[in-house]
Amino acid sequence: MPRYFAIVPAAGSGSRFGAEMPKQYLTLLGRPLIHHTLAALVACPEIERVWVVLSPDDAFWPKYDWSDLGAKLETVRCGGVTRAESVSNGLRAAAMVAADEDWILVHDAARPCLSGEMLAALFDELADDPVGGILAVPVADTLKRADAGQRVAATEPRDDLWQAQTPQMFRYGRLSEALAKCQAVTDEAGAIEAMGLAPKLVRADTTNLKVTYPADLALAAMILRGRK
Repeated sequence: MPRYFAIVPAAGSGSRFGAEMPKQYLTLLGRPLIHHTLAALVACPEIERVWVVLSPDDAFWPKYDWSDLGAKLETVRCGGVTRAESVSNGLRAAAMVAADEDWILVHDAARPCLSGEMLAALFDELADDPVGGILAVPVADTLKRADAGQRVAATEPRDDLWQAQTPQMFRYGRLSEALAKCQAVTDEAGAIEAMGLAPKLVRADTTNLKVTYPADLALAAMILRGRK
C-alpha cells in the first residue's frame, strides 16, 4: 500500500504581507502561523512524516518550541529561491523513505486552516487516481482584467474556473520527475500539467485560505476560533 508524506515549503519571505518577519512566523492565536499549518498535517493519522523546508539562514524557527507537534515533524534547511526549488529539495530529503508510488502532499506554510475533512476528501477522491490532484474551489466572483492604468480592460468568463489551494497530492516519483523538468511554475500541479497530465480538482471551501495580506490573518483567527 502506498504511504503518505507531506512537504511544507517555508523558505519564503512573505513580501506581499509587508511584515518585518516572514509571515509564517506571525502570531496567530498565540502561536506562529505555521504551527497551525503543521498541526493539521501531523494530526492526520494517514500522514507518516512531515518535512518543513526552511531557508538555510532562517533565524526564526529556533526561537519557538515545536515539541508538541511530535515525532512526525522534521526540518530540513535546504529551501531555495523559488517554491519549486524548495519542494524539489524537500523531495530529495524524502528520498530515504519515500518510494515512487507513495503520495506526497505539498502544503502552503501560510495556509493554517486546513481541516481533517478536507484531507479526508483528498485521500478518498485520489486513492485510485492515476495522476493525483489538488484541493480547489470554483471561482465565485466576477473576474476583471486590468489595463496598464488599472482600469477594466475586459470581463473574463468564470465558467469552469477554479481557485487552486493546497495540499496538492501526487506520487513521489511523478512529482520528482515533473519538477526536475519544469521549475518555472507557481504550484506543483503546473509541473504535472507540463507533462501533459490533468490533475483532479477536489472541492474544498474558502475557509482553507492562504494568508497573504494582513486582513487574511484576522480572518484565519476567526475560522480557527469557530472550530474550537
